[in-house]
Amino acid sequence: MYLQKQGLAALQQLAQNEISYDAFSEIAAEELVKREQVAEAERRKKEAAQLRLFEQEKAKEAIRKAEYERKRQQAEEARHQRESDPKYITKIKNQQLRSRYGLDQFIEKQFFARLMDILHRLEGGNRLSDEVILWLTTEGSDYYTETLQTAFHEREAEFYTAEYKRTADPWNAVNASGHYRKCNQARKAHDLLASIPAGRQKAPKLISAIYTTHGGVMRDLKRFNEALNFGDQAHALTPKDFRPCTLLGAVNFEMGNYDLGRDWYVKATERGASERTIDYDLRGIFLRADKAKREEIRAFLLREDPVRYKWVIKLKVQDQAPS
Repeated sequence: MYLQKQGLAALQQLAQNEISYDAFSEIAAEELVKREQVAEAERRKKEAAQLRLFEQEKAKEAIRKAEYERKRQQAEEARHQRESDPKYITKIKNQQLRSRYGLDQFIEKQFFARLMDILHRLEGGNRLSDEVILWLTTEGSDYYTETLQTAFHEREAEFYTAEYKRTADPWNAVNASGHYRKCNQARKAHDLLASIPAGRQKAPKLISAIYTTHGGVMRDLKRFNEALNFGDQAHALTPKDFRPCTLLGAVNFEMGNYDLGRDWYVKATERGASERTIDYDLRGIFLRADKAKREEIRAFLLREDPVRYKWVIKLKVQDQAPS
């Protein structure tokens, strides 16, 4: 049965003694030729089938590549068309502008146009009106980011600096310096105030304002002794003005002279400074202090008035929270 399945008829006949070995040799040679012919035909058939399969896959790959290229070109054309669309260009520019001013969050529809107008004005180097600032500090306070505030103060500082150069009015230099301080440009404020001719100023109120502002600038620059000197001179000129007292209170607190700082803050309150303003100042000093000094300030304030200064307890919890 095995020999039959293998097509070895001559060998089967030989095995069964139906033919002689010589006859087997002759018949087997013919069978071998036929088997080789069949095998060759089968091999060629398989090669042809494989070649057809290869050509089919090659054709499919060509179609896939052509389809990919077509879609890519369509996408590229669509992108180019989209990017050439004025509305799209405006949208992207608005997104970039918002990002520059820290406004990546959702903006309510009714505020969007107004807020974008504000950003475009600042970007163009223009000032913001009092009405706009009022809106930003009230209804639009969620959008009055630190970057936006910095830009506002920069524009104001630039305006008053230009006005000072145009008019030589020292009040413009004082106003410009105040804005420079609020946008972390104390060095510019120092240079501007130092340029005011000292001998030409006669009005005590103006001189006191210059000294107080310059003292604040020295405080920003960590030049505390010079800040105290300016504050003392300002207080001597306008002893009823709370501003020099507030300056002296803040500087002494930052220097660690807490009792003296408290006394100056008390004088400032007696002269019209609000507790809210002083507490805001103290909070800023507290937050900027290093850990050791912060503990000193916290302990001092809680001894002075644990109710008024209870906010230091909350900040203590925040200090201890894991990062």
